[in-house]
Amino acid sequence: SRYGPKMPLAVDCTAELIRCKVLDSSGRLKSHELILSYGLALVRFVNLITERKQKMVSIPLRQLAREVDIPIWVVDLRHELTHGKLPRLALCRKGCDVVLDWLRKTYWSRQLGNNLCEESEDEDEEQEEVERNAELDNDAWE
Repeated sequence: SRYGPKMPLAVDCTAELIRCKVLDSSGRLKSHELILSYGLALVRFVNLITERKQKMVSIPLRQLAREVDIPIWVVDLRHELTHGKLPRLALCRKGCDVVLDWLRKTYWSRQLGNNLCEESEDEDEEQEEVERNAELDNDAWE
């Protein structure tokens, strides 16, 4: 709250994504409303995080995402949310989980100065499964 309008992007994005998860677990919103809520948070995340790397010449989001190690399927999800048919709620939930994990590893572990970024083998396997499922969902869009 001390930062006011100059809140760090990672903090702002984390807050929005956690808000979506809390709303989801409350059971008060319909599926369509949750998709829109997750969608806005995911679109803002991709746009805000990649915006810092944008130069005078427009660089494709996929390239910018690769540079900061954001999975390409998250950029594709952002594209669908922005320009296409709305994806399924399950894919939005997966996107939220992956992005929160990215924020944890990239931002929060540094802020807390501890070993939060160390992953166990179980977390590696779980992440690989999420990415495989997302690729399947991505193929379904096409």
